[in-house]
This record gives sequence, structure tokens and C-alpha cells, in this order.
Amino acid sequence: MNNLKTLATAIVATISMTTAAQELKQFTLEDLNFGGTNYRNMVPKNMYLTWWGDKLMYQDAEESGNIDMTNGQRHTLFNIEEVNGKMADGKIVSAMNAQYPYADKTLVLLGNSKMRLLYDWNSKEIVWKQDKRNESSADWNSSSKAVAFVDNESQLCITDASNITTRLTTDGSREIVYGQSVHRDEFGIYKGTFWSPDGMRLAFYRMDQSMVADYPQVNTFEREATYEPDKYPMAGMTSHKVTVGVYDLNTKKTIYLQAGDPTDRYFTNIQWSPDGSTIYMFELNRDQNDCSLVSYDATTGAKKGELYRETHEKYVEPLHPIVFLPWDNSKFIMQSQKDGYNHLYVFDLKTNALRQLTTGTYVIENLVGFNKKQKSIIVEANAESPIQRNIYTVDLKSGKMKRIDNGRGVHNASLSASGLFIYDRYSEPDVPRNIDLVNTANGKSLRLLTADDPWKGYNQPEFSCGTVKAADGTTDLYYRMVKPIGFDPTKKYPTVIYVYGGPHAHNVEASWHFYSRSWETYMAQKGYLLFILDNRGSERRGRDFEQATFRQLGQVEMADQMKGVEYLKSLPYVDQHRMGVHGWSFGGYMTTTLMTNHPEVFKVGVAGGPVIDWKWYEVMYGERYMDSPEANPEGYAKTSLLKQAKNLKGKLQIIIGMNDPTVVPQHALQFLDACIKAGTQPDFFVYPGEGHNMRGHASVHLHERITQYFEDYLK
Repeated sequence: MNNLKTLATAIVATISMTTAAQELKQFTLEDLNFGGTNYRNMVPKNMYLTWWGDKLMYQDAEESGNIDMTNGQRHTLFNIEEVNGKMADGKIVSAMNAQYPYADKTLVLLGNSKMRLLYDWNSKEIVWKQDKRNESSADWNSSSKAVAFVDNESQLCITDASNITTRLTTDGSREIVYGQSVHRDEFGIYKGTFWSPDGMRLAFYRMDQSMVADYPQVNTFEREATYEPDKYPMAGMTSHKVTVGVYDLNTKKTIYLQAGDPTDRYFTNIQWSPDGSTIYMFELNRDQNDCSLVSYDATTGAKKGELYRETHEKYVEPLHPIVFLPWDNSKFIMQSQKDGYNHLYVFDLKTNALRQLTTGTYVIENLVGFNKKQKSIIVEANAESPIQRNIYTVDLKSGKMKRIDNGRGVHNASLSASGLFIYDRYSEPDVPRNIDLVNTANGKSLRLLTADDPWKGYNQPEFSCGTVKAADGTTDLYYRMVKPIGFDPTKKYPTVIYVYGGPHAHNVEASWHFYSRSWETYMAQKGYLLFILDNRGSERRGRDFEQATFRQLGQVEMADQMKGVEYLKSLPYVDQHRMGVHGWSFGGYMTTTLMTNHPEVFKVGVAGGPVIDWKWYEVMYGERYMDSPEANPEGYAKTSLLKQAKNLKGKLQIIIGMNDPTVVPQHALQFLDACIKAGTQPDFFVYPGEGHNMRGHASVHLHERITQYFEDYLK
């Protein structure tokens, strides 16, 4: 009788659990994918904030105002309706991009596609307007109210505060590029114009790429397909030539920095001296193993001197401009990883002395700014853990770091004008998003936002994090695991490894869900176990960790990923006969590498935008990590996947954007040709008109396709 009661209780409990699970909602890709129709409702709630001097401002579509920094209460200063009431023609659509350029004036900078304006919310008047004239790469300066931009005829222009536009160039074209990012966005470059502090001089890039080979992209959306080539300098081939010009708004003249022959050289991280008399930039040779910080006279362009030089047997990679101390124009902060980790150094222009400020086996990830009153530096660093990012003050004399956040998770700081306050936007593995207002002097904080879990009410998987040893036997590698929804440790599950593996990226951190991609949750809902490992060669672990892959991309990374496979095979719930792999870009390369080097392990793979042979990749990135094909023929031969095509046994789908300007279609097409010759059978899908990543709702289609491939062949 007791046994029957126990059995009945167990049955009732099972039914109750099943019913509860059924009541939880199921995810769709429209929920989880950034191109999905319901995606915006599935991300943690946010606040859009900015600074007006030391006053914190909120930004909404309809209005903007300040936030009481003692209690977090909002006070509206203006709304879009009242601004539009002062407009003679045109409308301002939103205040989401409002800027407050003057700490001592009640002025907000707003704009639309036709104009930018300054609105005084005290007098409720538009006090200044400036026309936008087919601007791209626009760069507005608050001191002079001048804007630099590239017009629709590829010429660099400036519109001054009086609304007078001057063309600085006449030969701008597809081959002669002005005022835009150069060197294919490497070396920390993201723009091509640089204003002096007073806004009266403009430094700008000029890139001559007339000697660079065209890659023959084709537009198939026309009645007859049209030729739309990209300038694409492949590893070992002729690269472009960059020079730096300086235009003076007073003299209306342009000079060029006398940096010498620009052939096979990289100019990056341009910075002005506080008085606007000198320009500093890092100069790098094509081998990327010899880097100098050089100063130039901003009036004449003459070289003033070399302040610092750094060499390395593998490569040096300048990523950050120097930053002058706000209270001492004779000293600046420089970043370097010459001791093995990215750290801060203080350079004294009076003595030409360089002093290391921070030190340790961690990475300074971001120099946020300065607390001018305390004369301290605010940084983000992973000193607590390689998978965290926390906020610290750094004492300028001792280099001592003091943490000013909660010591957990991944934090992003935005600093007020004086550096007295930050707003700290962060998450933790079980915290979707919090925003705190923090006093940088004493660390006291005020909570501004605690975001609810937007996935509440949905059937969610379990996210976990751990470490395995790298193939060197000593280095800890961090992984994330996403277990199937309704996980049962007595069952065996098909397992998919998601991989990127390349430099300047990581996949595992102590943010919400351990930084999990939402597609992993979709797969977990369908009964898969997901595993993601950051191998050697990825970022945030120091120079030697990254440079372990030098001249042999994919080899060390593959060895580390296979250590992850060893760990997976030790787990009783992993079905080692149903293992798949997926990745994009470098991850597409790694997917194809793993599928063809370990066909006995991986049954199914989906490789997106994959590199196949590094000799077809761009000069700057390719030669940094592989040297040139002429200097490293063995490395290029060893890492090429063309010769591996014959080893393909499992089901491999290759997906590309047909007009990919980053990993050009030649990679995938030549691999297909190698497979044809070898008699192996990959699958292939292409997105017409798309680039390296699928945009908008095409991304939903893409991830459904990826999912279905595993459903068809792995499950």
C-alpha cells in the first residue's frame, strides 16, 4: 500500500513538472535573432545616457533631460515637439542622439538628414544651424562648430560655423580616398579626420589605392549584372600608400606631414598636442615588427623627432593614441604590451623619459579618462579574472589600482567631464543588466537601473563556465557550456562546438549567460548541447597567449579546440558520435579546419564566410599573423585548406555573402573546386548582395538554415 502511495505521488509530481514545463513559452528565432521581429523585446531593458559636463542626462525618443544624481529622479529639459515648433522647415525625429557639447551652456546639439542645430532649452530658441550637404564620414567640432565630411563626389570638405562650405580636395575618387578610415580599419583606426583641440586645424588621411588590385565583385540586382570591384590588397601583394594632410581654417592652406616615402608603411593613432602645435602618430613598417612614435610640426609638417621605438621578433601592434594629462601638457599616457600585457606608461616630454605605470598579468582594456581633481586615471581592466572587466582608478605616482565597482561581471564605464562620476553599465552571468552612478573618488554608487530578465516565462537552458588545459598542458582556457533544455544527465546529447578562435575577439566572459549567443539557446531548445572555448590566439590574455599562433594560424587553435573535445568525450551525456561544429569568418576557417583535419570526430559542420587560404586575405591582418607568402611559404602551405579538401567525410555546409568585401568569395569557391577535384561533397549556400555578415531579417533566415542543417544531419 505504501509503495502504491509513493508511486502515485511520483506520478503526480511528474505530471506537475511536465505541465509547468509546457506552460513555459518556447523561443523562436524571431525572439532570439537580432534581425527578428520580437528581438527588441527579448534584450535586457536599457537606459540611454550621456553627460552634460558633470551632469547626467537621459535620452528618449520624445524628450531629454537630466537625472538627479542623489536619487535618480528625472527632470525633463526639453521635448522634440517644442524644438520642432521652432523649425521653419523639416523636423527633428528623436532626441536619442542628443549631445551636450558645452558644460557651461544650456545648449543641446540635435540634427536630421538636412541640418544640425543648437537648441537653448532655457530660452527655448534655436540659436545656431548648419546645413548638411550630402555628408558622409562627418566629424563635427564643438570648439569651432566646423564639420569635416566627404561629399558625394568623394571630396573632403569643411562647412564652418558660418555655414560656408569649402572643398579641400579636387582629386578624390574611388582610387584617391580622403578623410576616411585607412589600412582596412586595422591598428585601431576607425575614422579619417582629426580636429585640433581648438577646431581650427584638421588632420586627415589621404589614401592612394590606385596601385591596389581590384577584386571583381558583381551586382546581380541590375537587369544586366554590373561590375562593382573592391580595392583589395592581398597578403604579399601591392598595398596602398597613405599620407597625412593638415588643413588650416585661418590660412585656407593644406600641408602634408613630411613622413617620407609611404610605401609599405602604416600611419596610425593620430593625436594632437593640447596647444595644437604638434601632431603625434605611430609609424609601423610593413613587417609590423618595428614601431615608432613620431612628432610633427602642425604648421609646416616638418618632422620634430622620434619619441619612442618598440620592436619585437613577431609583431608590434599599436592600437591606442597617446593621451595627454589634462593638468600637465608635458606628460602623456601611452599604452603598450611590451612587457607581455597591455599596460599604461607615462612619457615626460621634458626629460624624454618613459615610466611604466601599471604592471601585472592582466590587460588594461580601456583608458576611460581622468579624475582631474584627484589627478588619477580611470581604466577598465581584467585584473580580477581573465573573463571579467572591472573599473579602477590608477594613482599616477604609484601606479596602484583601486577597484570602484562591485568586483564581479563585465563593466563599461562612461566618464563625466571632470572625471568625478561615471555611469557603469554592467552585467553578470545571472544579472541581465544594471546601471550604477559611481563617484570615482570614493566608489559610492547609486543604482539607476535594474533590468528584469526579459526571458522570464520562457523555458531556458542552463549556462555554465569552466576551464580546461590548453594543448601546452599548462595554460587555462575558458569555456561556456549551454545544456539542452530539460537536461537529463542519464541521456546522451548531440553536441555542437561553436568556434571563432581568432585574434581581437573572445567568446567567453562573466557577463549575462556567460556571453552566450542567442542562437545557442535556440539550439539548446532543440535538444543540443553547445560548447564554446576560447583557445590560445584569442584576446584579453596577453601578448604571448595571442602570439602563440604566429606564422601558423589555425594550428595551435585547432590543438586547443581538440582539448575541449577530449573534455567533452569524458562527459557521459555527450554523444561523441554526434559532434558538430559551426563558426563564422575566422570561425568558418576553424570549422573547415576541424572538419577536414579531424573527420573522425566531427560529423557535421557549418562554415560561414570562411578563410580557406591566407594568401587571399588582406595585407595588414594576414601579414601580421602569417608574414608574407614569400617569407613564410611553409606556414601558408601548412595552413591552407585546399589540400585538406580530400579529407572531408562528414556533412559540411559553406555559407557566404556573395559580395563579401572582407573574406572575398574566392576562398569558398576555390575550396569547392578543390572538393570537386578530390571527389568530396560539401554543400554550399550564398546570400546575393550580402557582405561578410547577413543584415536585417536575412540573419533570421541564415540561422534557421544553420539550425536545419544540424537537424537534418546530426540529430
